[in-house]
Amino acid sequence: MAPRRGAPHRPGMNGTQQIAAAVTPAVMVSACGLVALGLDNQISRMANRLRELVREHRSPDAPPARRAALAAQVAVLDRRHALYFRALILNYAALLSFVLTSLLWLAEAFVAIPAEIPVAVFALGVVMLAAMAVLVIASIHLARTTIEAEAGEVLGRGPGPARGEPARAGAR
Repeated sequence: MAPRRGAPHRPGMNGTQQIAAAVTPAVMVSACGLVALGLDNQISRMANRLRELVREHRSPDAPPARRAALAAQVAVLDRRHALYFRALILNYAALLSFVLTSLLWLAEAFVAIPAEIPVAVFALGVVMLAAMAVLVIASIHLARTTIEAEAGEVLGRGPGPARGEPARAGAR
């Protein structure tokens, strides 16, 4: 049911429901902001590490075995960076969805807006956050492959192919 023009809230909503309707999108916007800071930090750290690895790979002193290990690590970091990039885009899209939810809720005081629209926009934001979380989990899983490659090199097991990638012909 749409509110009367100029009405402060939907008829039938008590004060607690009003507060929840007003505060929930704001809390989600704050949460998205914090997540964005963390994702941006991860992207920056990965970009810096990628540059370090590429610099070492380009060094004329790097032996072929080390170059192979560096190439494997760069491939994994590149995939992780792409996952975090997509996650960050989804996070900002979710943030926009929560801001739009608040704007729709506020606009109800002036225009008749079906109740389903702000709920659908909010739900879309939640779905985007869930997709973002899946991408971050995938990136964290890939981080383990980088650690395994580095540990394998140091511990004498050799770099080997990254988990999830096929072994090359003739490779052990």
